[in-house]
Amino acid sequence: MRNEAIERLKSLYKVEHFRSLPNISEQCKYVPAFSDKNANSLTKCALTWLRLSGHQVERVANMGRMIDNRKIVTDCIGRQRMIGSSRWIPGTGTNGTADLHSVIKSKAVKIEIKIGRDRQSEAQKEYQRQIETAGGIYIIVRTFDEFLQWYDNFISEDVSHGR
Repeated sequence: MRNEAIERLKSLYKVEHFRSLPNISEQCKYVPAFSDKNANSLTKCALTWLRLSGHQVERVANMGRMIDNRKIVTDCIGRQRMIGSSRWIPGTGTNGTADLHSVIKSKAVKIEIKIGRDRQSEAQKEYQRQIETAGGIYIIVRTFDEFLQWYDNFISEDVSHGR
């Protein structure tokens, strides 16, 4: 079934992305090699699907940054040494934030990507609780097929309720 989901993504990519390239011949148009074998690839698949389907989506990373005060100096006999220090400062985002933030049919949807034995941290569980308490949607995705099943159900529920 995964191959079918990836094929659907490739097909959507061809239709929607290539619409903006009408003067380029078919054999010159490139389709990325989509995969859901690791977290980065799965994130790219979901991000691409949502963008090509007309939804707002952004990839979110909440990591700090390194302040590097090191420098290399040469001493009086010609030896090079590194002096100074570096330190890591925390990011300014919300701890536990989801990998993808999207708006689908006027609903805030947060998508957390987990591959293999990867599990939610306590901060991610708290973030999920906050999103759901506020009326948003939080999903955990392990395969692209799982994402497309959720997406298809969500879109059909939305349409069937006349929203």
